[in-house]
Amino acid sequence: MHRFDYLEPATLSEAVALLAQHGARARVLAGGTDLLTALKEGWERPDWVLSIGRVADLRYIRYDSRDGLRIGALATVREVETSPLVRKHYPVLAEAAGTLASVQIRNLATLAGNVCRASPSGDTLPALLVLDAEARLVGPSGERRVPLARFFVGPGRTVMEPTELLAELVLPPPRPGTGAHYIKHSLRRAMDLAVVGVAALVALDGETCVDARIALGAVAPTPIRALAAEEQLVGRPITPDAAEAAADLAQAAARPITDVRGTAPYRRRMVHVLTRRCILRAAELAQSQGRLP
Repeated sequence: MHRFDYLEPATLSEAVALLAQHGARARVLAGGTDLLTALKEGWERPDWVLSIGRVADLRYIRYDSRDGLRIGALATVREVETSPLVRKHYPVLAEAAGTLASVQIRNLATLAGNVCRASPSGDTLPALLVLDAEARLVGPSGERRVPLARFFVGPGRTVMEPTELLAELVLPPPRPGTGAHYIKHSLRRAMDLAVVGVAALVALDGETCVDARIALGAVAPTPIRALAAEEQLVGRPITPDAAEAAADLAQAAARPITDVRGTAPYRRRMVHVLTRRCILRAAELAQSQGRLP
């Protein structure tokens, strides 16, 4: 097995200083569910592994009505899935988190790690995209916030610099009259990657859609927003016909590949089916939230 030096900073500033020193030759360890496998299989061969597990200030889930939701880099996927704050204010994120792998893995894996892994089929990523999440990155030059819509640049690749750390994820407060839903289609009910993942968010003022967001996973080199499909919904009631038209546009936005989990034509068709279902379910949930003032 490849040998490396193990670093264990106690503070965020110490972690950033070590990253500034070692840069691209280091890998950050949080939950470790991806990195440990990569090290074992030889897919990653870093000179240093930097564990942030002792940085206590990075383990939190906080919410207030002004700033929204803030999730620290060490918050596990299971903590997000079961958090009363997330389940109350951002239920689609809890829903998506619950589809990732198994409970045992969710107890170790971090939400920030799932984001940094940048897998096109990442289970939490479509939900985070429709919730307009941002990543707060910290590095030797200071910090910056990057919308997740601009965060992913390819399979396993992000805009993060080698010397940066994802310190927290920030989600804006939900607006009244909003509903969102996520559907993961996979070959097995657990411990499998998505063949297609779709998240949809709808905000209603009375019967009229005033905001819509649709995100697709596992059908492009990165998770993507189906912007034309979103525009199709805004300014009109969410009817089955409107959902059908938006699903057509979402299907057109997909750029799937054929692999062992499914063919490209099958994935493209499933985008249509799941997008339609997600939109209609999100609209039902939005109606149950009441009308905008």
